[in-house]
Formats: sequence, structure tokens, C-alpha cells
Amino acid sequence: MSRSPCEEATTIASGFSFLESPRWHEGALFASDFYSERVLRFDPSGTHETVCSVPGRPSGLGFSPDGSLLVTSMLNRAVMRWDGRKLSAHARFGNLITGYANDMLVTPEGWALVGSFGNSDAHPDSLQRTGLVRVSPDGTADLIAPGLVFPNGIVFTPNRTEIIVAETFAARLSAFYCSVGADGRPELGTSRTWKQFGEAPDYLDIARATRELEVLPDGLATDSDGAIWVASSNSHAALRVSPEGEIVESIDVGELSVYSLALGGEDGRTLFLCCSPTLGTSDPTTTNESVLMAARVDAPAA
Repeated sequence: MSRSPCEEATTIASGFSFLESPRWHEGALFASDFYSERVLRFDPSGTHETVCSVPGRPSGLGFSPDGSLLVTSMLNRAVMRWDGRKLSAHARFGNLITGYANDMLVTPEGWALVGSFGNSDAHPDSLQRTGLVRVSPDGTADLIAPGLVFPNGIVFTPNRTEIIVAETFAARLSAFYCSVGADGRPELGTSRTWKQFGEAPDYLDIARATRELEVLPDGLATDSDGAIWVASSNSHAALRVSPEGEIVESIDVGELSVYSLALGGEDGRTLFLCCSPTLGTSDPTTTNESVLMAARVDAPAA
């Protein structure tokens, strides 16, 4: 792994519970703050305002073609819609998934793909394989791509022929061939391992994975070179992985961990990093130690 030649990351906003799922949209960065149950809008300097409140812990974000904000409600296992005036339920998952809803990709056609935890409150460290929830523009939901381990960040490759899914506690990025139907429906085909970080674990246990694995991939962002920036939630860094699967750059954030990231800014070359204390070292429900950091990079957003 080589040290990134990019500028060092700097903190541009602080005092949040747990920032996640940043998205650059129409000249601003949007992000969820889990435990304050808010979606926030940041200008490039870090000045921010509350867009809306989302009960049930907001996470994945995206925008539908009409400009409405879609946001997952983790605890409610739902996708909510904010139209600028009111919040309403867009889709509810019911028993399609085990555990909480997770990060989300919204396609240009308005379809959404949503990850899930695959665990339960009764057995929080024990994982079950799960899949992605596909949500149509009218809110119909079905489960696709079963067999994933804690599907988290989801991105398209630049040519939109594949989607890449971070399987956090498998230490793996998985690629799925993706075709788009006449109605915009994303259909996932064969899969392959895009990047395995270290040896693949042969167990499904969150606590053990957190102790033993060097890289736990979380949020993702694709650049114009086809490389993927990976939030490595237990190694205090953002990693840039080439299309050949090599770690070619890294940005260290010190004592914090990087849970999610996004490319944006006027030229698409600012990497925004949502950073918080490593899980288990503080209580994000009672503290406000999460920060938004930024670093300049060479390749712009895809």
C-alpha cells in the first residue's frame, strides 16, 4: 500500500453523533446523522443545515428523478421520501430482510438498491447471509442477490455495466453484472470478487471479524478512472483500490475511523469523509464526536 500523494484530510465540520452515507447533489453534500435522526446539507466549507428529521435512524441516501430525497430508515426497515415539505413512507421491507436496513444506491431512473445487516437485536454479533432490496419508483420491493454478508456501500462502475457491493464482515467487494430494463429496472447477473482484503473469513461473526480483519469495507465512491475509494472502518483510513484490485493510495484520518465517503465539490475532486470513533470505543448515542473531513484527490467522481 502506498501513501496517498493527495493533500491531508482536514476537518470541515464537527459535533455530530455518527455521520453516514454522504452524497454530493446540486452543489452540496447531504449526509445522515444516525442518532440525532437528521439528514444534513453541507456547503463545501462545512456550514450545514438540517434538511429533515427521519425517525428510526436515517442511513442510505439518494435522489429520485423528480428531485425528492430518498433515505433509508434503518430501524423501521423502510425507505422514506422527503419532497421538500413532508416525509412519507416510500417502501417498507417487512420480512424481506433480517436486521436493519443499510446503505442505498438510487439509480438515475429512480430505482433503489438497499443493503441490510443480516443480524438481530437478540444476537447482534451473529450474522445471517442476506441480500439487496430492490425498490421500484412506485415503492414495490423485492429481494435480489441473496447470500451476501452485511451488504453495505453500493456503487456503479463508471460504465454502469456492474455494481460493486461492500460486504463489510466478509472483507470483500463483490461485483455484479448489471443490465437495465426498458422500465429502468436494474437486473443483477453473475457475480465475482472485485477485491478481497486479506484472507476471506470462514465465519459470520461481527465481534470476531472486528478483532481479526484488517479491512472492513463500508462506504464506497467510484472515480473516473474506475478506481473505488473504500471507507475502511477499522483501519483509520480511506483506501483507493484500482480496477485491478490493488490498493494504490490511502488517506489516513488519525485516531478516527472512516465509515463512509463521497466524491464531490465543484470539480468532483474533493473526497468527503464521514469519520467517527472506532466502534466500541465510545457511545455515539450520548456523544457528538463524529466529524466531516475533506481531502483533495486527482481523479474526479465518475
